[in-house]
Amino acid sequence: MRIFYLAPLLAAIPVAALAEPMTFDAALQRAAANAPSLQASEAGVEAKRSTAIAAGRLPDPTLSVGVDNFPVSGPPAFTLNGDSMTMARVGIEQAFPNPAKRRAQRGRAQADIGVAEADLAVEAQNVRLETALAWIDLYYAKRRLAQLERLDESLGDLQATVSARLASGSARPSQALEPEQLRAAVKDRRSELEADVAKAQARLARLTGDPDADVSGEPPVLEVDGTALRAHVASLPRLRALDAQARAADADVSLARADKRPDWRVGTSYGRRDPAYGDMVSVTLSIDLPFFAKRRQDPLIAARESEASRARLMRDAGERDVLTALDSDLADHAMHHQRLMNARQTLVPLAKRRAELDMASYAAGKLDLGSALLSTLAEAEAEVDALSREADVARDAIRINYTYGEMRP
Repeated sequence: MRIFYLAPLLAAIPVAALAEPMTFDAALQRAAANAPSLQASEAGVEAKRSTAIAAGRLPDPTLSVGVDNFPVSGPPAFTLNGDSMTMARVGIEQAFPNPAKRRAQRGRAQADIGVAEADLAVEAQNVRLETALAWIDLYYAKRRLAQLERLDESLGDLQATVSARLASGSARPSQALEPEQLRAAVKDRRSELEADVAKAQARLARLTGDPDADVSGEPPVLEVDGTALRAHVASLPRLRALDAQARAADADVSLARADKRPDWRVGTSYGRRDPAYGDMVSVTLSIDLPFFAKRRQDPLIAARESEASRARLMRDAGERDVLTALDSDLADHAMHHQRLMNARQTLVPLAKRRAELDMASYAAGKLDLGSALLSTLAEAEAEVDALSREADVARDAIRINYTYGEMRP
């Protein structure tokens, strides 16, 4: 949870080192150490812990200074002499909230810490998940782009073949334009893939703090165990956050109930009179009298109890939502895996075989160049599509394990 304490160490790393490509694990560690949202959440936890120190403490004493029994009528009116009751007074008073209220205040402060820590855990999980997905997206976007560039390179050899056939008179002049048309189509597709690379790099840079974020190494191979994930749903940060909110609501109930118990105050004062008379000392004890609880404290207690009941119901609803989302994600993962297998075992081999046959037919003069080139483009698109499907499977595994599991960088 506090892995971003590594931030000072990473700050000492030269900029050139930060600009180097990152492995999957390195990207997670760097995001955990540099994400501002995590540092903000940690500051929130520290703020709640500082607040808890003062919770349940006695309030500050009250100092009072005044003049008592100053005459405003009769012979001694508006004078300080000649009246035995006029005196300068200085006093101090201390309030003592009832013990139940002080315990409830301490309990509410601890509940606030729990809520802040749960929010930090949720944010840490979100940062890990977003970083992992950004790394995966960049990795596969670059692979798809590289696959398309290989097709572009192969078009150079094809152009040479067409030029040779034109020179021998076995090809029409218009056929010299067909490789260029295919290159234009490939260029459009490359622009799309370059945009995907740029967007994935921007996401990874935002999360890791590296403006030149890049990837290196291979993605992790993660197994998806639905049974094990369902068994640990209750420990997920999202549900622990709802548990913390329910405990905070229960603390509010205790605090509202404590208001039905009387608080009390003790005060003492010293009165200085004319030297002809003696000084005085006073002691007071004040106690609150909650006689009208049915119209004051009880409605507030009922409201807090309703809020606590709502928090517990929201926790139950949250668990159902998580289980439903997990089942949905598992179904998508199974579907994406089947689509990947279909691409690898059927679609790509068929597209490759068709391209080979069409190029052979073109070489034998049985097929026009345009059709042969379209088959070549279809093969490249099949390869790129297979990589997209592989990326979908990898994204599913990352999202499921980092959302419903206990994954750590």
